[in-house]
Amino acid sequence: MRIERIADYVGQEVTVQGWLYNKTDKGRLYFLLVRDGTGIAQCVVSMRDVPPETFEAARRVTQESSLIVTGTVRQDARAPGIPGGYEIAVREIRIVHLTQDYPIGPKEHGVEFLLDHRHLWLRSSRQWAIQRIRATVIRAIRDWLDGHGFLNVDTPLLTATAAEGTTTLFPVDYFGERLYLAQTGQLYNEANIFAFGRVYCFGPAFRAERSKTRRHLLEFWMVEPEMAFCTFEEMLEIAEQLVSYVVARVLEERRNELRVLERDTTPLEKVTPPFPRITYDEAVRLLNEWAEEATDPERKAALRIEWGDDFGAPHETALSLHFEKPVFVTHYPAAVKAFYMQPDPQRPEVVRCADLLAPEGYGEIIGGSERIADYDLLLQRLREHNLPVEEYQWYLDLRRYGSVPHSGFGMGIERTVAWICHLDHIREAIAFPRMLYRYRP
Repeated sequence: MRIERIADYVGQEVTVQGWLYNKTDKGRLYFLLVRDGTGIAQCVVSMRDVPPETFEAARRVTQESSLIVTGTVRQDARAPGIPGGYEIAVREIRIVHLTQDYPIGPKEHGVEFLLDHRHLWLRSSRQWAIQRIRATVIRAIRDWLDGHGFLNVDTPLLTATAAEGTTTLFPVDYFGERLYLAQTGQLYNEANIFAFGRVYCFGPAFRAERSKTRRHLLEFWMVEPEMAFCTFEEMLEIAEQLVSYVVARVLEERRNELRVLERDTTPLEKVTPPFPRITYDEAVRLLNEWAEEATDPERKAALRIEWGDDFGAPHETALSLHFEKPVFVTHYPAAVKAFYMQPDPQRPEVVRCADLLAPEGYGEIIGGSERIADYDLLLQRLREHNLPVEEYQWYLDLRRYGSVPHSGFGMGIERTVAWICHLDHIREAIAFPRMLYRYRP
């Protein structure tokens, strides 16, 4: 039996294979909290109801020992666990492996200690809940895209070109040639749309950013939809529909896990389209107004921004706290965005792009744009960004043979999970985070 389905087995004898999460000794009773990867169940061992060897096994078993428990499921509203409300009256216990000196006990541990033992920290109920929510986020993204005419086409992780700036590339020696770990699959996605219309890639991306903020990982996962014959406005609608669907699926399927995290779901229930939209100009005005109103000098300095500057974490936090739903910030200055973004025909100094900022202070979870479809303009932008044109000839070819208006975006999985789970730091949103100075285990 899987513990997540324990409610289906009331009155029946079941066998659970798992690990001891915790134990309470009441003399003639032992209460074993057993986890099996799908949930946690209270298993009650009574001296009067089991043979001596079973009671002795309950006495001997230690935290994180592996064991096999057989007994009868009964309903009890007081029984702790996940989902809780049910327990197992134990008939038999078999210890598979007896653990000694498990390093992560009930006491408080520092973050660095826990990250050093990440391979064990994942067994805690909080980390378990986060990773199950992450799995649902990923499955929901795929389901929505697959159900709306998108084809999953994988893109390379080794590339000769930069898409998001040359300062955040991880170099790789490729038999004497210098290649880079992919910052994004977007450029290859653009090639794929001319074969398939609507595509997406889903996989790891790498950015060599020397940042230690709570929002940054050096290796992260991203889904990137790309659409032929798609305007900027249509792209925004697709993004908000996708995000809304993902949040709704988590609320539907992962209520138990959200309870483990003590996540207030009220803000998530407000995530429905349409999302508010403001321009970069409007965002700059708001930030400077808030800076003027601020009495704390540090906050005043953190919020103040000049037109043409990119947003930092304090700016995104302030903007996202101002809205109950995710908010699109559109039409950034071309100078702070990637070379491939389409300029606004009315204001060529800004581009037809958008960042989607998650509410509650979480900031950017999506970045997207309409792409440049004109060969000459794309060539000009490559030169302006001092990029090696010869390495982008294949990319320029896409504008020579059947070019069309097209748009796309990237959605960061860890940032999305951090927001949905209301995490303090993005490092908990992936099983084994890669951060500045953190690459083990």
